[in-house]
Amino acid sequence: MSLAASNLLAPVGEALRGTVIKSYSEIVSRYAHMHWEPAELNGGKFCEAVYCVLKAALDGDFSVSPTKPKNFKQACEALEKYPVASTIVGERSIRILIPRVLIPLYDIRNNRGVGHIGGDVDPNFMDATLVMHQSSWVMAELVRVFHAVSTAEAQAAVKQLTALRHPLIWQTSNGLKRVLRTDLGTADKILTLLYGESTPVKVSDLQQWTSYKNSSNFKKIILRLQDKLLVEYDSASHTVELSPLGATLVEDKDFLGANISS
Repeated sequence: MSLAASNLLAPVGEALRGTVIKSYSEIVSRYAHMHWEPAELNGGKFCEAVYCVLKAALDGDFSVSPTKPKNFKQACEALEKYPVASTIVGERSIRILIPRVLIPLYDIRNNRGVGHIGGDVDPNFMDATLVMHQSSWVMAELVRVFHAVSTAEAQAAVKQLTALRHPLIWQTSNGLKRVLRTDLGTADKILTLLYGESTPVKVSDLQQWTSYKNSSNFKKIILRLQDKLLVEYDSASHTVELSPLGATLVEDKDFLGANISS
């Protein structure tokens, strides 16, 4: 099953859906542009919107408009006290799992923000990264529950909301993508670019994104990566996708985590 980004969370009603998607998109956009503190602050808006979706699901009324609870922690904990409703798909996730994730996510927004004083490492980036990943998990879980799809399908659908998920992958105004690190070779840049994609990428696009001039040599690089099982090259469609082994390499080598301040 494939979900279009335009249909994500359609079952929860337009008012609630729009608020959730807008606040999540703001988190992703500001994180991508290295606006660490705004990313944290927008995590609060996202939490409030998701809470309203969860409460509406348990109340059986998606016609309500988003509202801010007076005490967010208590409001989330109150969801657990709703009677168990086996007729609601994903009831345990709606009533217990997601609310328990929202509480610390909201707390970072309220209590860490601009109050970072002391210590050797500025935690703004760490906090923003936590907000980014936790909100992405919540989005995927909402999609999984309300569309009755697998976790993998939900994650792929959420990725459609934006292809730019990390500050070191930059999408230019004319649609090109660049890895903002000068110390990576072409092969590592290919793996990094593929890491941020949810679907296979044309070889010609990757060559353009890496500014590699020789097409014949570029294909040899792709094939060497395939020999190492880091990517899968489809000769029929001339596309490449990252393998789980390739994704692990990107994470282990920290291709997207270095030179943040440079």
